[in-house]
Amino acid sequence: MVFKRRDPRPLHRVLTEVFWPRGGWTRAAYYITHRIRRLPDTPHRIARGVLAGVLTSFTPLFGFHFLTAAAIAWVIRGNILAALIATFFGNPLTFPVIAYVAMWLGKWMLGGQYSVEHQDTLLEAFMAAGYDIQHNAVAIFTDDPTRWGGLARFFPDVFLPYLVGGLIPGLIAGLICHRLTLPLILAYQNRRRTRLKERFEKLKARLAQKAEDAEARPASEGTAPLHRKSPETPPL
Repeated sequence: MVFKRRDPRPLHRVLTEVFWPRGGWTRAAYYITHRIRRLPDTPHRIARGVLAGVLTSFTPLFGFHFLTAAAIAWVIRGNILAALIATFFGNPLTFPVIAYVAMWLGKWMLGGQYSVEHQDTLLEAFMAAGYDIQHNAVAIFTDDPTRWGGLARFFPDVFLPYLVGGLIPGLIAGLICHRLTLPLILAYQNRRRTRLKERFEKLKARLAQKAEDAEARPASEGTAPLHRKSPETPPL
């Protein structure tokens, strides 16, 4: 294959880099910030895209975060690519905290309670719902009966509280990231515009100097006397 790695990574290395990227999370965060700053769009649209991506990472729509972030960015007229990049706000380090805050707040808003002991139950509920989806997708083409038990428990016990409880902290985190991103992008684009202007002025001055030198060279060559030997007239 054209895009296949020359040296395939072993499974343990792939799993390790999921939780600890090569170069560490600091380098990964710097790379994401660098990519967002260099997006060819206005700072306000990029910042709105970041808001959409961060907000999406607080929703339980795992597997659909890119589509959800793109849809929200389109609605609020934000940069879609910035929204896709900002979904990496949700990562293996932040998802446990996001899930706990969203579930605790969602259960409280819906009249229930949630504690740390329920974290294992939360993971089991996601796995049971995923198993039902996988089984039912295969059961369509076989004689096996469909299963809805995991999904039936997942929606009221996990999905709805997670969705309701994740909106408020997600919106707060998105607004904070929007507020932090906007001046950074403005400053970066202003510095970049200044550097490009200085580079253009230097290039313009260099071209003007070359043009002056080219004009002066023929003039100096034209004033020099020409010593040419006149041809001799043949005898008659």
